[in-house]
Amino acid sequence: MFEVLKEKYQKNFVRKDQLLRYVMLGKITQEEYQKIINGGEK
Repeated sequence: MFEVLKEKYQKNFVRKDQLLRYVMLGKITQEEYQKIINGGEK
């Protein structure tokens, strides 16, 4: 799930608020969320 969301975020298919929803649902961790948004900035 992490890799899929990371790729989607980098392609601007997913927003930060949507990623936070995945954190709340337990699909990704808070740490993974940080990795996505910090590594995915253009």
